[in-house]
This record gives sequence, C-alpha cells and structure tokens, in this order.
Amino acid sequence: MTLSPEQHRTFRARDMGAQTPSGMPVHKYAPYQPIGLEDRTWPGRRLTRAPLWGSVDLRDGNQALLEPMDVARKRVMFDLLVSMGFKEIEVGYPASSQDDYDFVRHLIETDSIPDDVIIQVLCSMRTDAIDRSVDAVRGADRAVLQYINPTSVAQRRVVFHAGREETLALALKGTRHAVRLQEELRETELYLSYVPESWSQTEPDFGVEICNAVQEYCAPRTDHTLRIALPVTVECFPPHELADRIEYTCRHLAHRDRTIVTLHPHNDRGSAVAASELAILAGVDRVEGCLFGNGERTGNVCLPTLAMNLFSQGIDPMLDLRDLDRVRSVVEECNQLPVHARHPWVGEFVYTSFAGTHQDAIAKGLKAREQEGDPDAVWDVPYLAVDPRDIGRSYQALIRINTQSGKGGIAHLLLSTRGLTLPRSLQIDFAHVMQEFCEQRGGEVGAEELWEIFSERYVAPGTGHDVGAAGALGISTAGWTPGDWKNPVSRAFTAQEVPGAVQGVTSEPLKGHAGYAAFCETALDGRPLWGVGIDEEEAEAVRRAALAAARRALGEKRAAPRAARNAAVREPVA
Repeated sequence: MTLSPEQHRTFRARDMGAQTPSGMPVHKYAPYQPIGLEDRTWPGRRLTRAPLWGSVDLRDGNQALLEPMDVARKRVMFDLLVSMGFKEIEVGYPASSQDDYDFVRHLIETDSIPDDVIIQVLCSMRTDAIDRSVDAVRGADRAVLQYINPTSVAQRRVVFHAGREETLALALKGTRHAVRLQEELRETELYLSYVPESWSQTEPDFGVEICNAVQEYCAPRTDHTLRIALPVTVECFPPHELADRIEYTCRHLAHRDRTIVTLHPHNDRGSAVAASELAILAGVDRVEGCLFGNGERTGNVCLPTLAMNLFSQGIDPMLDLRDLDRVRSVVEECNQLPVHARHPWVGEFVYTSFAGTHQDAIAKGLKAREQEGDPDAVWDVPYLAVDPRDIGRSYQALIRINTQSGKGGIAHLLLSTRGLTLPRSLQIDFAHVMQEFCEQRGGEVGAEELWEIFSERYVAPGTGHDVGAAGALGISTAGWTPGDWKNPVSRAFTAQEVPGAVQGVTSEPLKGHAGYAAFCETALDGRPLWGVGIDEEEAEAVRRAALAAARRALGEKRAAPRAARNAAVREPVA
C-alpha cells in the first residue's frame, strides 16, 4: 500500500510518537546544492586495491596539537610511519615554523630518509614561502612541494576580497615561480602539487578551471607526473555528493592520464572514512590523512581505519598493521592524546564483548574454526570482522566479564586462560555465581579474579573450614580407568556418609596446558553441586574433583540448619 504524505505523517505520529520542533535556528544554515551528476558511474564500481597513502601527521596533525611535537617526538613519529610502509610523508610547513624547517633539515642532513620514501612540505602561494620551502628540501633525493591558495567563495569574499580572476592569477603566479625553482634545483627531484584550498566549498566549475590552468602551464615544462590535491578542508556535504564532485572533476581535469589526484579529507560531519571510500571509487588516486584521525577540529581521515576496511575485504592495505597496539602506543606518546577505547579497529574494546549473547556466539565461532583446522580459511566468526591475531591482539582479551555477561563468555575466558572446557551445566551454575557477584560489587571482573572466584567455589571449596569426613575422603584410584569414574566416587561418598548423589564424573586434557581437568557433579536436595580437580595425572585430577565436591556437599549440609535457625530468629512474632 502506498501512503500519501499526509497518511505517512499520521502513521508516524500514531505509531512512532510525534516529534516536536527543536527550537534551534535552522534558518541560519543553507542546504548544500547538489552538483547533479545524473550519469555518475562510481556506484557501480568496487574497491579492489589500496590508494596511494600520504601521511600528514607531522604537519597537519602536528599543528593541531595542544603541545606540538619537538624534534625528538617528530623523529619517533617519522620512523614509525616509515616502518608501517608509508612512502610519502609530509614532514612540515618550513616557511611558517623554524621548528619545521629544522626538522626537515635534520632528516636530510642525517641521511634518515629511506631511498623509497618521498618527503613532502606544504607552503602558501607567496613567493617567499615557496623559496623557503624549496630551500628546506634542498639535498633530499626526492621531495614534493604542496603549494596552496584558498579558492572558496567565502574566503574570496571576506578574506582576500578577490574574484575568480584574481584568485586564478595568484595560482598561476605561484606556479610559475615554483616551476622556475624546480628547474633550478639540480640535486633534488622536486614534484609540484597544486592545492586549491577549501576546494570542498569552491564552485565545482571554478575548481576545475583553476586546476586546469595550473596543469596546462606545468604540463609542457615537466616530465614529472602532475599532481593535484583536493582538500575537503571543511566537510560540508554527504559522502555521495563528494563522490559526484570527484567524478565530475576527474572527467574534466586536463592531462588526467598523467595526473595523481589526491584527496585530503577532514571529518567535520563524522563521515570522512565513508567519503574517502566513495571518492576512491569516483577516481581519487591518493589519500592524505593521519594515524587515528588526528588533525584540526574533528581531525583528518583516519588512515588505519581506511586501510583496515580494505584488509577486512581481502584487499592488501599496503601498510603494515600487524601490531596496531604498538602503533597506537607510539602515536599516543608522540601526540600526547589518547586513542578512544571505541576507535575503529584499534580501540581497547573493539574486539571485546561484554554481552552474554555476543560472547557465546564468539566462543562458538572460534571453536568451530578450531575444529575446521584450517588457519587460512576465510574468516567467519560472529561479531569479529577480522581475526584479532592478524593485528597483534590475542583471543584472551575478547571476553570481559560484567553484569551483562553470560555463560558462554565466562566459559571462553576460562578456556583461553586456564585450558578448562566446562560442562554446560557447570557453565550455567558459575554464570549465576558471577552474575550475583558483579551485581553486588559492580564493575568488571578480570581473568585473574574470575579464576580466584571459580577456584574458591569449585576447585578448593571449604579448605579453610572443618568439613569433617571430606578431609579424608577414602578414594583409591587403583584400578580406575577413564570413563569409569562415577561408581568408585559414589561408593566413596556412601562409605564416608557424604550427602548428595553423584551424577557424573568426567575428565579431559587441559587445552593448551599440561595436565588434566576433572569435573564431579553431585546433587544435594535437588540442587547441583560441582567439584573440579586439576593435576598432571588424570586419576589424581578425578580424586581432587571428588574431594572438592564432597567438601561442598558437607559444607552445604552443615550450613543448612544454621541458615534455618537464623531464618527462624528473624521471623516476626505474630
């Protein structure tokens, strides 16, 4: 059934609750104007390879820090980026900062730039800034000079008081000067990259016009690959609109076949990653950003997130992300900023589950994969987009216990840390214990504390109390055979007058650890009581499990009269 607009509004008000106006001044903000690319082709494409990566951590990221990096921290960051496989690294804005100039010279004069790495510097369109920047990279084998001039409507109007013609003339003036220096710089292979600053807020046709004017001037004068960098200086429309504008620009860009088109996205709308992925589909060759999204305002696009998104789809990210926790640690130290615990792919909690249903599904998924026996099989585990071990995490940190946790997660944690495979009914019993414990105390229970609670209840219960005959439970393991544990344990319970009926006794090797675990299930007054034994010898593990179960049974039996008497004392007199 098709609803009219009025019916639809009525339907929503009746069934979903009517919303009221916010009172916010929405009239102050104009909606973006779509470029209207009706014959777009990017939606039908698929990402099949990584873009070229450009790190701007040492320039764009650094200038956004409360305490910008000194030379020592910059060097640590540079070495990290090199180790991860970045081949183009923006190392500073030498015309605006002596510290940046000195760091560029430090890298060159200490011969610290690998042969396959190209450094990049940024400068404004002023001729003196271009001079200073070219002087900074002198002596490097290869370098990129990114030179910028703002082109947006607002900046032309309120900052430069200039029209299109004056803005284009400034771009050509700077380009002519940069090309002249490029030709004179004999010892360094210099690449020029023109940047129409605030391109995202520039009319699309003027963005193409000014880029083409620069390209047409440079093309006959250089054998180098041409470069254009398109900055989403402020993210001001949805990702699909950016993709349309990128495809439009790439269609109309002069000398497109010999031009590297770079996207420099910011994250003002919180969609820089999505925007970048669609922009790559639309024709972008290279993406600039920072590790974990550092940068002005809401930051630059997070390059590890983009790279991991590709990796999770079976595409080589062309960056080494096998120890993301180490990368995060170095970045936090250099930037003096923490990476959020929920940050995609690298946050402390992103491979961790607290919810019981999630924990159970993860544990079963990992078990099924282990049973398949092929570590290189296609990854398909619930709630885990990638194998945490591929980026340096262990399975032990997947499950964390709180009031929301369930039996599956608790069982997985004991399996991964202690090698114990709990019987299902024991999982249920212990889950109730942990639920009550977490509700009373609050907070999270770690693996060590979980084991202490489990051990006190099932492995060594009542060891600090007089529990009578359980302390000398006469169980002889002579003649016992695996699978025939129940009858001897039952006879021992009867002989020692231990209350409760033995329901079953099982044993098995510990997973990933030496020795055996045994589980003795008894029933006392209709309630299950478990004892667990662990030892290098299987028969001794069984004996210990039976002893633990007997101690629990005797302790529970002796506690019952006391509990009844206490309840009677508390009973109000009629």
